[in-house]
Amino acid sequence: MEASLLDLLGRIKSGSYVAPPVRRHHIPQADGTTRPLGSPTFEDKVAQRAIVMLLEPVYEADFLRCSYGFRPGRSAHDALHAVREGVMTGKRWVIDAGISKYFDTISHKHLREFLDLRIKGGAVRKMGNKWLKAGVLEEGVLQRTGKGTPQGGVISPLIANAFLHCVLDQWFDETVRPRLRGRSLLVRYADDAVMLFENDRDGQRVLAVLGKRLERYGLRLHPDKTRYLDFRPNRLRGRGQGAAFDFLGLTHYWVRTRKGSSVVRQTTARSRFARALRAVNDWCRRHRHDAVPKQWAHLASVLRGHGNYYGLRGNSVRLSSFRYQVTHIWRKWLSRRSHKARLNWDRMRELLRRHPLPRLRIRPATTAPLFPLSEPAM
Repeated sequence: MEASLLDLLGRIKSGSYVAPPVRRHHIPQADGTTRPLGSPTFEDKVAQRAIVMLLEPVYEADFLRCSYGFRPGRSAHDALHAVREGVMTGKRWVIDAGISKYFDTISHKHLREFLDLRIKGGAVRKMGNKWLKAGVLEEGVLQRTGKGTPQGGVISPLIANAFLHCVLDQWFDETVRPRLRGRSLLVRYADDAVMLFENDRDGQRVLAVLGKRLERYGLRLHPDKTRYLDFRPNRLRGRGQGAAFDFLGLTHYWVRTRKGSSVVRQTTARSRFARALRAVNDWCRRHRHDAVPKQWAHLASVLRGHGNYYGLRGNSVRLSSFRYQVTHIWRKWLSRRSHKARLNWDRMRELLRRHPLPRLRIRPATTAPLFPLSEPAM
């Protein structure tokens, strides 16, 4: 292995490294569409990781605090906390923006211009050009285009962040915010972004130019995933929840506490909840003849992972419901292991005493944000 790594390093430094094409697979989505996922070769992953380790400190010095996706020490929970705190501090006109097929439509021409701002030349810059020119291999056919970066590549998240840093983050911070009357906040996680404004006029003005800004660099707002919301709590009507929006798999909406005050609650989005249960059902169906301890170990791991991400304050009902549904699905497929014996609930309770599924609990709240969340009034 050491000899192979030294050989790889030598080819990168000398410029003789040849970037292989990325094999592309299509992953089914909940809405019936598919998402292309790239699979680089193992050697190419090692080379990309080495370049990322060099470039990450460089770009971390430039990236703004509004960016959370695929950055060290900046998790999805930090982004969710920033959105909730932003709304609770008065920024209640919301642009929920989604970019259509972002990783597939990144312009190589504009990307090279952005990379040239920080990487002037040398082996690192040459490697970036080679990966952009390598193309993708799909069903045995090699395709080379002037746009897109394979989603699934080790270096793709850094490239995607660098591109949107120039297109969206800097534009919002340096050009948009100084022209607004009230306070505002941008929270971006990869290609999903939420913009919060203190008044309606500011939000309408930004929405009118946002699409044009993205189109200038070859991107397009997703027509179904981009919305403008009046997210004020006084829009609650009786027991209704008023406006709501989804961000990073959680639905944000207003509720009234027992004391009569209004707070933002974050609960598992219906689409993510249904998708997780479908995955559990499919796995139990395929593995229903496996040993019970093996099934239990997998389901316990799924529950722990689900709870680690969705275990936010106010989401306890959804967490309990997920565990309850997983238990029912497990019993259903255990009952179908044989045509003779059916697993009634008495026997299922006995099985759960021997192999208890973990209970999902709320994660401890974030004690303090990584950066101050309040923005100065303009």
